[in-house]
Amino acid sequence: MTNTSITKYAHSCVTLTQGETTLLIDPGAFTPQGPELLQSAHAVLITHDHPDHIDVNAVRAAIDARPELTVYGPAKVAELLSDDDTPGITVVEPGDTFGAAGFEVRAVGGQHAPLHPDMPAMTNVGYLVEDVYHPGDSYDVPNAPVETLLLPTSGPWTVFAQAVDFVRAVRPRQSVQIHDSLLSDAGRQAMTTFLGTDGLTGIPLLTLEPGQTL
Repeated sequence: MTNTSITKYAHSCVTLTQGETTLLIDPGAFTPQGPELLQSAHAVLITHDHPDHIDVNAVRAAIDARPELTVYGPAKVAELLSDDDTPGITVVEPGDTFGAAGFEVRAVGGQHAPLHPDMPAMTNVGYLVEDVYHPGDSYDVPNAPVETLLLPTSGPWTVFAQAVDFVRAVRPRQSVQIHDSLLSDAGRQAMTTFLGTDGLTGIPLLTLEPGQTL
């Protein structure tokens, strides 16, 4: 994307900014900057209903304060946020395409990566924002070119071998580490070593500090 900046915040939260317009993805409870980011975002994408991806109270407060704010997410997200008179919530399903904050977005996947056979299946929608891909909690591969992959590197559902195969299948020009709050600095560096240029994928894996912009 030309003249677009990607800013990584704590855990799985990122913003994409083009000029004066900002698209916010997954402002969850692990992201202390979430309420502030919601104040300035022009649109919000939520991948699924887990609290590390959506701070329900913060998003509800933002919708109440800014009725013009549009929030996109799967049906379970809408159920968490909706009252009978709640405006600005759009349900998305895999395969949907739409414009948000001036960006072209395509919904991908549909299922959260499994945690354990004893747990029921969960929904998750990844977002391909032009050529930047945020998969949420999944290893779903979009059928489209990806310039920058936002790569989850920690969590109870992540599997290192699957992460390697995921990067190889997506074939981005570069990856950026997200969903990393459960890792120490040493753990983040290990992911960079094993999943990066000199590791098993041959593709650069960038580790950004919260608030750092690419």
